[in-house]
Amino acid sequence: MSELSFEQMLDESFKTIHNGEVVEGTVIDVKPEEIILNIGYKADGIITKNEYSNDPSVDLTKVVSVGDTMTVKVLKVNDGEGQVLLTYKRLAAEKGNERLREAFENKEVLKATVTQILGGGICATVDEVRVFIPASLVSDSYEKDLGKYEGQEIEFVISEFNPRRNRVIGDRRQLLVAERAEKQKELFARLQVGDRVDGVIKNVTDFGAFVDLGGVDGLLHISEMSWGRIDNPKKNFHVGDTLTVLVKDIHDTKVALSLKFPETNPWANASENFAVGTVITGKVARMTDFGAFVELAPGVDALLHVSQISREHVEKPSDVLSVGQEITAKIVDLNEEEKKISLSMKALEADRDEEDAVSVDYEADAE
Repeated sequence: MSELSFEQMLDESFKTIHNGEVVEGTVIDVKPEEIILNIGYKADGIITKNEYSNDPSVDLTKVVSVGDTMTVKVLKVNDGEGQVLLTYKRLAAEKGNERLREAFENKEVLKATVTQILGGGICATVDEVRVFIPASLVSDSYEKDLGKYEGQEIEFVISEFNPRRNRVIGDRRQLLVAERAEKQKELFARLQVGDRVDGVIKNVTDFGAFVDLGGVDGLLHISEMSWGRIDNPKKNFHVGDTLTVLVKDIHDTKVALSLKFPETNPWANASENFAVGTVITGKVARMTDFGAFVELAPGVDALLHVSQISREHVEKPSDVLSVGQEITAKIVDLNEEEKKISLSMKALEADRDEEDAVSVDYEADAE
């Protein structure tokens, strides 16, 4: 029997490895761009930065240390330079795919950090596998700025799993919808008409504002925003504002809100504040051909009929008055039940004439 050469004996002392084989090695050197492992083979194994992670910013010297043990996969037994090319991320991705397959089949809720923002959605990485969440599945409402999710840890489920096509789709929306439904159920179980609740404005439109009451959105209509007049809700209310609102009505899942609290009702003490005979000052709010409506207090408008503007003939109110003008008049009628007040500037003129006449008579008598 021929004797083996030293080189042959040395080769036989090392194990044999094959492409695709999973091996274990010990880190013997780490550089920013590569890791060198002793894998018990005649040549060392090399893991490049690109084969360690999908994160281009990773510094290998910060995540791996000499002496660490790593389980890796063989890509090429000989990379052309006598070294073994290894991969860490692909093996992790295979394990990650299996992990995601189980999560998909079991409808498990996953938690991961958003690593990338794309035009059509966001990406999160689970065990080196990228999960894409389309913009339509990121939230239960329209999101204009997806950038706020970058670096944020979120929860989601896998709604589609097809690793062969590199298609793993996440869904955050269904979790939020389910959570919101549960909150709605709890809130409707205790919410009653007449309750005062705190809420946050979510959206403001020309006809009102939508207020989040904690899982339920209520509508604060423009007509319920004040006892007075609100011309443009967007000037008075803003997204993010916190409000204490009154629950005016509940119909199925729709909640009507109001800021017209009973104790602030300007008609509550109308018999005292707007008694017939009271001389009062107000601003012209709007005009018609038959008269002008004068705001005496927020939510209280009184009619100054065209025939009561002056003792002289007035064709139409706009001939002598203008919107926003402050006028002084006498209250000549009050109907609390119908919330109607009538004013007269003409009566005030008559009162002044009568006072002047009394004053003249008094001076004549004094002489």
